[in-house]
Amino acid sequence: MATEFTDTWSRLLAQARTAVAEDVFRTWLEPIVPIRLEGTTLTLSVPDQFSLEWTESKYADLLSSFAPVALGHPITLAFEIDPERRERVQMDLFTSKKTTPPSARDKDILRPLLNDRYTFDHFIVGKSNELAAAAAHAVGQAPGRVYNPFFIYGQTGLGKTHLMQAIAHQLLADQPQMRIAYLSTEQFTNEMVASIQNRTTGDFRRRFREIDLLLIDDIHFLKGKEGTQEEFFHTFNALYEAGRQIVLTSDRAPAEIGGLEARLISRFQWGMVADIELPDIEHRTAILQHKAELDHLEITFPPDVLRFIAESVSSSIRELEGSVIKILAYASLKHRDIDLALAREVLRTTHLSNQSSLDPTSSITVQRIQETVARVWDISIQGLLSKTRTQSLTVPRQIAMLLTRTTLKLQLTEIGSAFGGRDHSTVIHSLARAEEILARDAAIRSKYNTTRSLLGLPQV
Repeated sequence: MATEFTDTWSRLLAQARTAVAEDVFRTWLEPIVPIRLEGTTLTLSVPDQFSLEWTESKYADLLSSFAPVALGHPITLAFEIDPERRERVQMDLFTSKKTTPPSARDKDILRPLLNDRYTFDHFIVGKSNELAAAAAHAVGQAPGRVYNPFFIYGQTGLGKTHLMQAIAHQLLADQPQMRIAYLSTEQFTNEMVASIQNRTTGDFRRRFREIDLLLIDDIHFLKGKEGTQEEFFHTFNALYEAGRQIVLTSDRAPAEIGGLEARLISRFQWGMVADIELPDIEHRTAILQHKAELDHLEITFPPDVLRFIAESVSSSIRELEGSVIKILAYASLKHRDIDLALAREVLRTTHLSNQSSLDPTSSITVQRIQETVARVWDISIQGLLSKTRTQSLTVPRQIAMLLTRTTLKLQLTEIGSAFGGRDHSTVIHSLARAEEILARDAAIRSKYNTTRSLLGLPQV
């Protein structure tokens, strides 16, 4: 009977839910469909070959071990790929994927607005971005075959958008008829909402699911948008299974984006995840030299001035470029040539105008954050770092972790080590929980802002 195998699976699934993490349950076990029961062998259908191999190796024995308790007798599990998806492209990075040709409608060929300077020729490669740059070149040469999806993350102003658009420029140069969509997560959300209001969801889905290259900036803004996540999940699947390239950027790694469904996080990690770090001084100097050549400023900006800017500004490439503009404007207003003395004058003035915000922050340490949180919440440092999970300690501990992450930009493992030796996943959970609590609890938010004030940080 059909109800017999579904009931058998439901009982096993209920046991599994109590034994595995929720994200594991939703990503790997919930999508499984029971299809038949023959004797003591239950056959289960999974979406694709990767899911079959992963589930069989990681969870088959665990699921079988629940049978004596859930069913009263042992059971053997067998896995099959969903027949409707058997012929579809599987997640194999080493096999060329068969790309479905786009429909021949010239009006549907998308021409994104791209910055003419955001090409590979104008992207300066250094130690901080060489992996991301190499992967981007590979994507531009073989879209949909390797590194799909391609996920680039890093702080603002380090070149993520430049690299993303460079891929689009290369592909349009090689294949002028390629259909490309380049937009931010906010634009994607707004267009989805508009399609619902205008009852044009079919057109919206066709537009994004029948293109050759999808480029989405700031994917971390999907956080908390359940409806948009659901739509993007299906868009991602449609493009991926058709062998079409997906490129995403974020200010953090997939696993660090709180409020994002586990099934999306797992998909973002399927291909290549590459980070871009802060450039070192040699890299910053090379970037400035290239900009000077590009804007014909080689004579205007002597080498020693460019080197001084590179030494003085280390936060982002965007601020480097901003410093060049400030010096140019100042020299023009004062009718002076650009030299080292003028550059020092301009950048010193900029530094002094920001002194009030920079000085307090520069003195913040993990220990100071922990001490301040403990004082505001009236708890001990030992309690804050302990393994105790009572709410009186858990909430301030999560808040302290969030402050450490946002203020000091430490890695997850460093934060875990500083807070009693907690692991990577615990820190991710704590950061997400802290943000949720601050969003809904005014009393906690008030204490949070008090803590920030004591640390010399602006309130939020």
